[in-house]
Amino acid sequence: MQREIEIKFRVEDLLALARKLRAAGFRLVTPRTNEMNTLYDLPGEILRARRQLLRLRKYGLAWTLTHKSGGIKGRHSSRVELETGVADGKKMDAILRGLGYAPTFRYEKLRAEWTDGKGQVVVDETPIGNFCEIEGPPRWIDTTAKKLEVTPADYITKNYATLFIDWKQETGSSAEEMTFGAIKK
Repeated sequence: MQREIEIKFRVEDLLALARKLRAAGFRLVTPRTNEMNTLYDLPGEILRARRQLLRLRKYGLAWTLTHKSGGIKGRHSSRVELETGVADGKKMDAILRGLGYAPTFRYEKLRAEWTDGKGQVVVDETPIGNFCEIEGPPRWIDTTAKKLEVTPADYITKNYATLFIDWKQETGSSAEEMTFGAIKK
């Protein structure tokens, strides 16, 4: 089982972050690309109760189905992640619905992917602000964060659904999904 280990942090200045990434030896792998994510669950939110996630993602033209489970929160977020490519996202949605799953939350972002060959850094522009994720081995995450002038106090281990709920409470927004159409700045 592959384990996803990551942290997020807020980004105030995207250009400054890009300069820091280049100075730290990272190269841009995927330029800013639209990503739409739909989370699914069974009636009664069975997956949520089990702290599991089932996601269908469209990133550019590519579709991916992901299941996450076994979340551990410490300084880093760590979960078992199973992921596979999907040829036809609309058919996959129909299959999931046919099995009794229903969409429960959608979130959108513009994502750019960077790497130094040892791990991955992604920069996400979301309707609720800009975030960066550092994903890889724990020691590499901490070393990379330090190179980017990010301290452990800046680490965020929440997922985007939880960050959206927090944002709604802070702003009083009535938005039901974290998409650019639903949240107009």
